Amino acid sequence: MFERTSQRPPSTDRRSGQVGTGVVLAIGAALISGLAIYLNAFAVKQLPDAAAYTTLKNAVAAAILIAAALAFGAARDLRRIERSSWPAVVLVGVVGGGIPFILFFVGLAQASAPSAAFIQKTLFVWVALLAVPFLGERLGLVPIGALAVLLAGQALVLPPTGMRWGMGETLILIATLMWGAETILVKHLLAAVPAQVMAALRMGIGLIVLVGYLGLAGKLSIVVGLNGAQWSWALLTGVILAAYVATWFAALRRAPASVVASVLVLGAVVTGALTAVSKGAAPNPAVVGGYVLIVVAAGAIAAWSIRSARRALDVPEWLATRAALD
Repeated sequence: MFERTSQRPPSTDRRSGQVGTGVVLAIGAALISGLAIYLNAFAVKQLPDAAAYTTLKNAVAAAILIAAALAFGAARDLRRIERSSWPAVVLVGVVGGGIPFILFFVGLAQASAPSAAFIQKTLFVWVALLAVPFLGERLGLVPIGALAVLLAGQALVLPPTGMRWGMGETLILIATLMWGAETILVKHLLAAVPAQVMAALRMGIGLIVLVGYLGLAGKLSIVVGLNGAQWSWALLTGVILAAYVATWFAALRRAPASVVASVLVLGAVVTGALTAVSKGAAPNPAVVGGYVLIVVAAGAIAAWSIRSARRALDVPEWLATRAALD
């Protein structure tokens, strides 16, 4: 599906430094994501329709990202994108920024809460599985073990008790798989497209899909009737979404997709901490144990990726040359 290009690897310090920066950015994206999920839980209740809220929030994010990309010379960067890459770029917007949001919220209205939360949080598993065949990423014993611990931590935080399977769960799973495929595709495209341009295109194209859905569903009139407080929520969460997407894509450009997706799970810990503070009550011991497992597993994956980047390039000159020719 993807073309593989071979070139002489960069210096060890440069490559490991890039991965390290990507991990730091992924942690930043996780912090933003944790805050976003916490605020979205309040914001979505302030608007009469979840799809309309998502469209408005994404519109704000798209406007910010497009403006930022233009300020950094997006017009020049767009001309440099190869014509053969444009179908994949459009696919990112449709598959990542558009259709999955519709499927997720339609499914959320039908699925049980435990089912929906647990299915969506398995995104890092699908990204890791797809990254091996499509991006050539390696999963050694350490990351495989850490992924298992990460999944166990998620199960403790969001126990799938009473989980059932129906059309709602199926739609949420399809949305999660689409987001996983988008991550792989974006990682591939970021080798040639600047992160800020890719982020703007993803949200801009996705917004067209979302507005089209509202039009077909007869929900565009909802936007006209919103009050100032509702618009404020959309603006606030839209700004946070823009920061998240920009940071996430910047991390994905530098670090392996499986690593970035795994580190993003730390957002659940942030959301849990904010929820506990707002309620004035600590979560139960099992949930706290889940948070500890998530932090340990994400930390292990991050450390392993940086160490692997350093060791992979610490090879003799002749071996590096041979690897470039293979």
